[in-house]
Amino acid sequence: MTQKVESEERLARPLIRLARLVGVETSYIGQTSDYHEIDDDVLVDVFGALGVDATSDEAVAQSITAILDDRHRRLVTPTVLHTVGEQSEVPVNTGVLDVPTASITLENGEKYDGEVTIDAGDGSGAYPLGDAFVVTASILIPADLPMGYHTLHVTVGEREQDATLISAPERIEPLEPIKDGQLWGWMAQLYSIRSAGSWGVGDFADLKTLLVESKHRTGADFLLVNPLHAAEPVSPLTPSPYLPVSRRFVNFTYIRPEGIEEYDALDEETRAQITELHNQTEALNGDAQLIDRDAMWRSKMRALWLIFKAGLGAARQAQFDQFKQATGDELEAYATWCLCYDKWGAPDDNDQGNWIHALSKDSEAIAQVRAQFPDTLDFYRWLEWVAIGQLEDAQQAAKDAGMGIGIMSDMAVGVHPAGSEVWWDPERFAKGATVGAPPDYFNQQGQDWSQPPLSPLSLESTGYQAYRSLVHGMFSQAGAVRIDHILGLFRLWWIPQGRSAIQGAYVHYDSETMIGILAIEAARAQGVIVGEDLGVVPKFVVDSLKRHGILGCTVEWFAQKDGEFLPPDTWRRDALASVNTHDMPPAAGYLVYEHVELRDRLHLLTEPVEDFKAGAVQEHNAMLAMLVDKGFLDPELITDETEHTQQIVEALYRGLKAAPSRLLAASLTDAVGERRTQNQPGTNNEYPNWRIPLADENGDVVPLEALFDNPRLQSLAAIMRA
Repeated sequence: MTQKVESEERLARPLIRLARLVGVETSYIGQTSDYHEIDDDVLVDVFGALGVDATSDEAVAQSITAILDDRHRRLVTPTVLHTVGEQSEVPVNTGVLDVPTASITLENGEKYDGEVTIDAGDGSGAYPLGDAFVVTASILIPADLPMGYHTLHVTVGEREQDATLISAPERIEPLEPIKDGQLWGWMAQLYSIRSAGSWGVGDFADLKTLLVESKHRTGADFLLVNPLHAAEPVSPLTPSPYLPVSRRFVNFTYIRPEGIEEYDALDEETRAQITELHNQTEALNGDAQLIDRDAMWRSKMRALWLIFKAGLGAARQAQFDQFKQATGDELEAYATWCLCYDKWGAPDDNDQGNWIHALSKDSEAIAQVRAQFPDTLDFYRWLEWVAIGQLEDAQQAAKDAGMGIGIMSDMAVGVHPAGSEVWWDPERFAKGATVGAPPDYFNQQGQDWSQPPLSPLSLESTGYQAYRSLVHGMFSQAGAVRIDHILGLFRLWWIPQGRSAIQGAYVHYDSETMIGILAIEAARAQGVIVGEDLGVVPKFVVDSLKRHGILGCTVEWFAQKDGEFLPPDTWRRDALASVNTHDMPPAAGYLVYEHVELRDRLHLLTEPVEDFKAGAVQEHNAMLAMLVDKGFLDPELITDETEHTQQIVEALYRGLKAAPSRLLAASLTDAVGERRTQNQPGTNNEYPNWRIPLADENGDVVPLEALFDNPRLQSLAAIMRA
């Protein structure tokens, strides 16, 4: 098939030229190499979300001129990327006769004493601006500039301008054990794995136990968990960990009250109250059908308030005060939002009279509610401090146990449209658009994730401060970060408000700068970056990830070409490889076509179920053929698949273990025989997404205390250790 491209006539149109200027793609190639051109009306709406007027031919012309003038009017771009060990050239806009000067202040506040030189250029390519012309000179950033977030000072005549200078390594070096070898670990949904000490939902104390026992009992070196980003302060709680209210902070509903240092010093009466509150949630731990976060949080929050009101000793108070000072405005954003939610009710993104729309962080009513409820405000600050402390403690326990990585945290694509980040700093986000994905084989109607995209213009103008804080925060609590939909560092599918997921367009981001930030934070934490690069991923993205040392993702059920599965020994080296994902049924469920039945029941198919089932059967048989052909599966076992489900699942993992990938991940759901999927994309409450407890092949709850005694789990772990 000859790949289609846009015609020269289309590319010459002012609307398309404007799109190229602001990084909006006007066509794309789908998963099956199908070519699509974006309709004009969709492009106009996407421009509107970027704050660019394209509603008429005159508006398009004016926008093009205004953007070019603005770029030539400034001395230097607000954010500059430098590669450590290489000399960089930074363009500077200057008058024909002006000579710019430059200096650098390092991240630590000291003046860089190296030589910053200027290449004045030859004056060609002058751009008319007002009654003068602008030409381009260059600042030469020396190769020995150290890694970090610095400030570039530029002076031209009487004009001065600063830029954030991000000096990053070219690539993320692999950890010593995976330079020539590989590490393996488990994948788990933390909320689903509960112990006798849980309050109905898996928590940070359970995470600590999971990590330590995973190492001691199975030899695992990491645990990939669902996103642990911040959630709502009161019920109802959003089930999806991929729709947080803030990615900067962590979900304090995972706190274990009894694990807080002050708990041990409580008086008998208060401890008895907390015990009674825990007893109210005890039955939840045995529910094999549904995770009830709201019931858990109604009891746990009361217990946490009792501990908070007991107060802190001098040393702990000093630590808390230091935390508040270090997190500053970011913590105030989340704590204030929680206070408003607590006192005024859930923010309704569809109600323009709701406080989330009627009030901003600078409103007098916000100052009044903060002054009226200082204890409650401090309570939410305290909850975040405790939560981060317990998560950091779990990671430290993993390292102390000998884990090579420990926690692998998952970074969601974005945040809730009515969450704290969007409310506090709305200028950071596009208005009138959400993020999603165009149609593909698994989601034939496309996907709308309901999250407002970060504005690439705001990121650049602020030195990527929000993204820097996010990545730094995650690496303070983990040894690796998995970035969901890492394609979003390069481009995101923007869906204008009021349109379907099919009616969107890709908007580009400065991937080199964002990857530079990842490289800095990974280097400082001696950590690993994994990018979820499944689905339609252009070759330039794959090449960039490899060049920068970011691992991709390989999924055994997706590793196929022309109807045949690729032998695991041909998979790529720079990847985290697994049998499946959280958006699929576990292996035992996939083998009996749970995904077909579920999508048919939920009306997610755009083709007859018989046709979809036929394709699934063909895929199923092709997988078994590969496993047999490569010696991972005894062919006699497939004569009665139902009787030999465990053996077939283990054959999938023997195949996985044969892969050269640097990291291998085994699913705890596969290890205990669970069949139910955790999440069905394209649904909300039609299916209990993110609310499925960990259960075995018989549907019985698997408590944490019994998890590592499970014979199936130990059998699977033996394959992974081999």
